[in-house]
Amino acid sequence: MPKIVLLATDVALYGLVVAIVFYAWHVRKTPTLHQTWRTVLHDPVAMSAAVVLMFFLGVALLDSLHFRSLLPAAPGAAADAPAAYSTRTLSVLDWLLEKPREAREKSYSVPLATRGFEKESIVVDGKSVRDYPRLQFGGAHLKDPDAAWASDVARRSVQGLAGGAVGVAVLWLLVAWLRVVRSRASVTASLRAIWHRNTVVPWRSMLVTASLIVLCAGWVAALWPFYHVFGTDQTGNDVLYQAMKSIRTAVVIGSLATLATLPFAIVFGILAGYYKGRVDDVIQYLYTMLSSIPSVLLIAAFVLMIQVFVDKNPQMFETALQRADIRLFLLATILGLTGWASLARLLRAETLKLSELDYVQAARAFGVSNLDIMRRHILPNVTHVVLIVAVLDFSGLVLYEAVLSYVGVGVDPTTNSFGTMINSARTEMSRNPTVWWTLAAAFAFMVALVLSMQFFASAVNEAFDPRARAFRVRRPKAPQKVSETPAPAAVVAGD
Repeated sequence: MPKIVLLATDVALYGLVVAIVFYAWHVRKTPTLHQTWRTVLHDPVAMSAAVVLMFFLGVALLDSLHFRSLLPAAPGAAADAPAAYSTRTLSVLDWLLEKPREAREKSYSVPLATRGFEKESIVVDGKSVRDYPRLQFGGAHLKDPDAAWASDVARRSVQGLAGGAVGVAVLWLLVAWLRVVRSRASVTASLRAIWHRNTVVPWRSMLVTASLIVLCAGWVAALWPFYHVFGTDQTGNDVLYQAMKSIRTAVVIGSLATLATLPFAIVFGILAGYYKGRVDDVIQYLYTMLSSIPSVLLIAAFVLMIQVFVDKNPQMFETALQRADIRLFLLATILGLTGWASLARLLRAETLKLSELDYVQAARAFGVSNLDIMRRHILPNVTHVVLIVAVLDFSGLVLYEAVLSYVGVGVDPTTNSFGTMINSARTEMSRNPTVWWTLAAAFAFMVALVLSMQFFASAVNEAFDPRARAFRVRRPKAPQKVSETPAPAAVVAGD
């Protein structure tokens, strides 16, 4: 049995999933929250974005189950000898993607290529010539890659898309069957209702989005064991594998940094707006001073302090992955501790308004303590602001990590992230010919994650913010065409 390894970010990420499940249970038990979230669930764009976010979250969770493999027993070792484990910590995602993880080339290679990106001195028929060398893994199954590459890629692409189409058909039938499992309707009628959008939940939009993901997954699954789908980087590592590994870093940074922001913002924002006076002045001075310091410099100073601490205490970490993970965890915490000022301002303004309402004044008149008023009357009525800002800040924190890693003060260099991929591609864009695929892969995955969260956050904002619902831009109705023919005489006489 392998040895389970619990990293700090693993515990935090799965704790977040448990918190989301508990919140969903709380929403089902609360009629007002249930009705508000139904507005989000009925938004086709938001639910399509939610499908993409579920894909990213699933990849992050698979990459957060870590273990160390059991080593074979040494020859002549006693039967009761203690088990020895590998010093290399892997995740379930690493285990599933073992072949592309180990398929390292010498250097760059173009997506789906069979030869290297640069010419080398190779021996052909006993003579040394300058040519593009064969890749060790990409297209290694082809005897004559120059003649058979196009047909092989086309054949495997068709097979992958066909397998994805089968998965899509199963997915549609499964959803249609689950919708009618408690009714007497047929699966065909359910499919017809989904396609014609005769359902409350926008199943058609969700299934179309999921179908595109399944088709892409089928195409990649058919080609990835034999080619580098997104090419390789300067050290020969598979770029698509690096992009998949970077998803976990983005999810951890976005979620944990947001959670670290909430306690300080909620406590300080409500206290400043409720007590006013000197308490408000002190808290305002605190977050004004924090906002006056350039955030990049402040975070860089904290990251350097963390690096010094990690370097001076190597005995605290068994493996290099644990050392890199604690830096990632502390970076997310620092982003949260330095980014609570904007949310605190919003909560202060909302609390100033709520503290003057009649029901709060009545509670004070009846002798209810300040703590109970803030807990029962203030906090529940500012939860929508917290939720909206938290969802919106997720995207900003993902982009912020990319910027920090680009300037060299982000995650550990051994940790895969979109920022490190963009940083490594900085010099590649100035080459001739340009090495573009590393930057393209990082941007494609990062834009998909950030854009999906933005669409979902927009729907949450409209559902929880009454002003957003009131001033939502609606499509104007088409003006009716006025007929130029004169009205009948009877109608004129009747008017």
